[in-house]
Formats: sequence, structure tokens, C-alpha cells
Amino acid sequence: MKSTGIAYLLWCACIFGLFGIHRFYAGKSISGIIWFLTLGLLFIGQAVDLILIPGMIEEANGQTPRLPA
Repeated sequence: MKSTGIAYLLWCACIFGLFGIHRFYAGKSISGIIWFLTLGLLFIGQAVDLILIPGMIEEANGQTPRLPA
């Protein structure tokens, strides 16, 4: 089982230039490569991922992602 907390820690790796590593962890390697090569889609995609990480991890764990209320 993948952890949302670890995904957020990996998201913080962007401070060291490792954009998209949280996407590799969530099993989204194509978008992980895109994030890495485009600096997290010029930081905008990186910021949006703060909201999307829980759903990505639920999907990676085989659960149905919940929609925000």
C-alpha cells in the first residue's frame, strides 16, 4: 500500500530539482517524465498536485478516488 504522506514528502523533493518523483511513486510514469522535463509544468502542475495527490495514491492502491465535496 502506498502512503499519501510519503507522496507529499516526495512532492517536496522539487526543492532539490526532482520534479515529478511523486508521480513515479503513484505509478504515473509518463506524467512523471513530463513533470521532470518541464519543471513540474513550470511549477503550475506541481502546485496543482498538492490537491491531486490523495486521489493519485488511492488510485494506485486500487481504490476508487473520492471526489472533493
